[in-house]
Amino acid sequence: MNVAPAWRRPATAFALLTAAALTASCSGGPAAQPPDASEATTSATPQAPTVKITPAEGASKVSPEKKVVVAAAGAPLDNVTVEAGGEQVEGAFNADKTRWVSKTALKPSTSYNVSATAGVTTATSTFTTAKPDRALQVADVTPNAKGETLGVGAPIIVTFNQPVTNKATIERALEVEAEKPVTGAWRWINDTVVIYRTAKYWPAHQKVTFNANITGIKGGKGLYGVKDYTAKLKIGAKQISKVDTRKKMMYVYKDGKRVQTMRISAGMATTREYTTTSGVHLTMERGNPVRMISPGRKKGDPGYYDVMIDHAVRISNSGEYVHAKDNVWAQGVRNVSHGCVNARPDQAKWFYENMQRGDVVDITGTDRELEWNNGWGFWQMPFSQWKKGSALHKSSKS
Repeated sequence: MNVAPAWRRPATAFALLTAAALTASCSGGPAAQPPDASEATTSATPQAPTVKITPAEGASKVSPEKKVVVAAAGAPLDNVTVEAGGEQVEGAFNADKTRWVSKTALKPSTSYNVSATAGVTTATSTFTTAKPDRALQVADVTPNAKGETLGVGAPIIVTFNQPVTNKATIERALEVEAEKPVTGAWRWINDTVVIYRTAKYWPAHQKVTFNANITGIKGGKGLYGVKDYTAKLKIGAKQISKVDTRKKMMYVYKDGKRVQTMRISAGMATTREYTTTSGVHLTMERGNPVRMISPGRKKGDPGYYDVMIDHAVRISNSGEYVHAKDNVWAQGVRNVSHGCVNARPDQAKWFYENMQRGDVVDITGTDRELEWNNGWGFWQMPFSQWKKGSALHKSSKS
């Protein structure tokens, strides 16, 4: 077969070849493939919210002062639960509910469970708080006998089982709530005793609640509160006794009405020891009988006595009582006692049976002032000075 030279081939064939070449050169490479179906699905799915809990899972020896913090990203928190032994820890959310922080201290030596949910995400944490080197508890609250009714001058005397050095922290955890609120303040007497006193007498006939919310609160190096304490107190009638040692008379008022008029004999005042103290006393305790022994003397010494006294109500720590004495010849006439206030036996019995701890016995007429720390002589100190004994240096409304 004869083949024509290239230069003699038909022009149309050359044109077709050229067009094909141009078409290929303009394509820009291989044709694009459709997107992978799995990639398309992944990019369209939103990220799940994240939740972070502090303390983290498995943490141990966590300080009871440490806050539990739950933080969420990608969605607000729906629910947060922090509990131990069936008791839940209180906390608060921020404005957009992406953060929750506990409000109260944790119990020492306790395992806590935390659960938090944000959207489809749930996170948990279990941690354990540290055991304190020393455990702080309320050892006693006085006056606070079961079923006791108190007078309007009554203090609240709190005694701890361990010395407290972080007094402001512990004082901040002490609460006094009264049905008829008044202003009051705490005063630290020493490292273990703190006393609450009102600025004015308690309003009569009401209930008062004392709370020591000290669990998990640091009271000193290695010292943490391990147990809260609550006392329910009842304030009774406003009973105020006025004793005039010059007139040798005692008048008892109940809710403003005089209910008893008593002839009395007070201290003979031949020495300071035998001088009845003037000032605002509180009834502290009572006994029937009470053994009274002359202080600093032994049998055979001048002025020695050892006697049993009926229906005695203590009003100071320096040996002063309101008590019965069958010396009616002196009562209302002469002061012949060793410092006590004695009255006719039947009237002393009435006073004994009707007294409430914390009732006011206001004595006038002598040159010996009751010291503020002699018994419950706390009303002898002006309130402006009393509240300076507060570790917080302020009073509060109960």
